[in-house]
Amino acid sequence: MSQHSNSRRQALKLFAGMPMLPLSGLAASSMLTGCGGGGDDSKPTPTYVSAAFGSMAAPTTTANMATAYVASTLTVTLSDGSTHTSNLAYEPFFLTGTQVSDGKGGQILAGGYYNILNQPIQDTTGTTARQFFSDSPDGTSLLTVPNAKVTGVSGNTVFAVVQFEYTTWAQDGTTDMYGKLPSPIAVLTLDQNPSTGKLSLVKYHNVDTSGVHGLWITCGASLSPWGTHLSSEEYEPDAWSLPSYWSAFQTNLGDSTVKPYHYGHLPEVTVKADGTASIAKHYCMGRISHELVQVMPDNRTVLMGDDATNSALFMFVADTEKDLSAGTLYVGQLQGDFNTALLAGTSSVGWKWIKLGHATSDYVEALADTLSKEDIMDVKFVDPTIADPTATGYAKIYVSGKANWVKLVSGMEKAAAFLETHRYAYLKGGSMGFTKMEGTTVNIKDKIAYSALQNMQDSMVTNNTAKGWNSASRIGLDAALKAGGIMAHTLAGSQVDTDGNTINSEWVPVSTKVLLTGEDISADSLGNTANPNKIGNPDNLKFSEKLRTLFIGEDSGQHTNNFLWAYNVDTKQLSRILSVPAGGESTGLHAVDEINGWTYIMSNFQHAGDSSYVKNNAALNTAINTNYNNKFSAAVGYLTATSTSIKLRA
Repeated sequence: MSQHSNSRRQALKLFAGMPMLPLSGLAASSMLTGCGGGGDDSKPTPTYVSAAFGSMAAPTTTANMATAYVASTLTVTLSDGSTHTSNLAYEPFFLTGTQVSDGKGGQILAGGYYNILNQPIQDTTGTTARQFFSDSPDGTSLLTVPNAKVTGVSGNTVFAVVQFEYTTWAQDGTTDMYGKLPSPIAVLTLDQNPSTGKLSLVKYHNVDTSGVHGLWITCGASLSPWGTHLSSEEYEPDAWSLPSYWSAFQTNLGDSTVKPYHYGHLPEVTVKADGTASIAKHYCMGRISHELVQVMPDNRTVLMGDDATNSALFMFVADTEKDLSAGTLYVGQLQGDFNTALLAGTSSVGWKWIKLGHATSDYVEALADTLSKEDIMDVKFVDPTIADPTATGYAKIYVSGKANWVKLVSGMEKAAAFLETHRYAYLKGGSMGFTKMEGTTVNIKDKIAYSALQNMQDSMVTNNTAKGWNSASRIGLDAALKAGGIMAHTLAGSQVDTDGNTINSEWVPVSTKVLLTGEDISADSLGNTANPNKIGNPDNLKFSEKLRTLFIGEDSGQHTNNFLWAYNVDTKQLSRILSVPAGGESTGLHAVDEINGWTYIMSNFQHAGDSSYVKNNAALNTAINTNYNNKFSAAVGYLTATSTSIKLRA
């Protein structure tokens, strides 16, 4: 990202007109209003020092609960001691299901679904057929491309890559569509006003995913240090227990030959200067429930959460910088107990790393094309109370909360490592006992990574073997904490794996403590079963180096309105900065320190109104239906500051 210019003109540019959280721009606003728009050139231009978000109360009125509601503030402190406070607001690019410009003089359906031939997939469940579109936009990356040029852009050309996780219902309102459609992914060309920072949609481009077998349930995403969009495919289809929607997915994709092993990998989208994009899928990074990965500043080390029951912390170290097509896969092994005492945040537990294997993406894709599940291992689902049949060579493991007996086929270790990653990682001694480890991000200055645990239940609760608990994981809470929490991992170099081999990275997690937790409560008058003044079921995480702030988006059935939080790691202040419509989920989080002098916090939401509380509240249900197309639509947008009349000055 661009750095602040030392020139006076650039300092002024960074704030004036702001609808965009312009950090240094806020500085310029204070300076201009304080000196009547002129200035004393003999005085140094004040520079940015710090920022603090002012928290808002949770919404309580029907109108505010039924929309993307913002009543928070941002206060910036400058080097001369002056401050400037701005009110924040939410600005959508579009609602899914609306027609937007395709950049060619035509229109295209925002969030629309396409098959492997890039033909629109039709929803025929209503009185009139229409193209399926998503109510669940998710991972978003805001980026620039050198020498970008797109017709219709009059200011600066900025791009956003947006992926769509699923759609909840067909248009008849009763046909469940979760997982039945190949996930679309789009590039938005945005016109950035140089004077105000405002982003306006100019072109919507649907990315062709036919070369990677289509995409499976794309969830969170991140921006790589080299400017590509790192997507995800969560809840990889278990070849031994295929989900009920697998055949519908194949049908809607338009390819009955695809295999479960083609999904659960990490797609990477590279945006081109004309607002189109190419896509690759990296098969060598583990077939897990990828959610939101984080590439470290070395451009090689990737820390990966795992959004599943019996999940683990995984790490990938690429052979070459800025190239994820070959490398080594590791799984974390706890060196102490992750127990209830750890939730206080005053103690930590160590990590060792188990090497699962090294491979290239092409090699693993060839295995996915040719191998059957029986070629790799034998799996039997068993009653968890039955003893391990060691005499026949099976090991008892837990996957997705269920007990399995597993026997690896001789010589198939590499295939198992990359195509049956969960089962193989358990066999190798990984700590496979977390639940729904979701977004991961990094604080570079302090060399700390953060991972969200959307909840702490099932496989994390001691003796809950019916839900996947196992003593080998060294994870065991006395009781569930459904509201979840956030872990902080200390990172270091000079580490060796459990075989004694050096790990070629300076960004390896060596210990973990708990940073923040939610709090389970009895249901309050608004239907919350987690304390609304604390985080609840954290999901998306992004860290801003400039703001020294960890942003936290919720995926909570326990908060009637899900929130976007800002947690300052220095002051320890937790601020609620946005509330999404009741029953919706806060998604698409991306904190951008600076693009052409402006700062952005990207934020989407999913499935507005999808909760029993909303459905039982007639006024709220009606308001959400009115705002969001009878709950079929959702928003893609960003958090901004309210407009000012300040102009740029020379």
